Amino acid sequence: MDTDYRYLCKDIIINAMVLFSEDHINETNRKGRIEVICGSMFSGKTEELIRRLKRAKFAKQRVEIFKPAIDTRYSKADVVSHDSHTIPSTPIDSSASILLFTSEIDVVGIDEAQFFDQGLIEVCNHLANNGIRVIVAGLDMDFRGKPFGPMPGLCAIADEVSKVHAICVKCGQLAVFSHRTVKASQQILLGETEEYEPLCRACYQEAIAEKLDRNEETKKLP
Repeated sequence: MDTDYRYLCKDIIINAMVLFSEDHINETNRKGRIEVICGSMFSGKTEELIRRLKRAKFAKQRVEIFKPAIDTRYSKADVVSHDSHTIPSTPIDSSASILLFTSEIDVVGIDEAQFFDQGLIEVCNHLANNGIRVIVAGLDMDFRGKPFGPMPGLCAIADEVSKVHAICVKCGQLAVFSHRTVKASQQILLGETEEYEPLCRACYQEAIAEKLDRNEETKKLP
């Protein structure tokens, strides 16, 4: 192997290790801040939340994780991603309950934040202002493409917002919308691939137009 090439490879490896080390140090030293991970369904929000929380645990930080009690799709207690990554959590009914479990905690993780009440915004602010790193994951929009629950407010006060994307099942572009494929009008409907599909903006608009056309045709039937 050429000597210059060997030195180049060695430099690349060393630089990559330094960057990884710096990233890990910066990440685990993030105290008193709010990080929001948002996007459509099937975009990897929970997976990224779990990744950050596990890294905090590896760094010997005290971590507490919460999820809405209504979300029992994969587990009543654990936070579980669509690809089956999991981490233990505490199911709660109200955002105010978070404050009861966060004494002597370094990092707080919150999954499916869109299902919580608006009080979650102030709870996260309170935690961050008291030196706790808060990592929140949730849908930024509901199936109608409207801002969902406390997520807009959380994005507004966050120190960092990470927008993650799924892949549109129609055309393969980046997806930002969660299209509901079953007949149901309520905002909250727990579901998976049988009830929702990730779509890009163009395919979402097309799907909505087709649904409106079908509704009009139904109205014309005797």
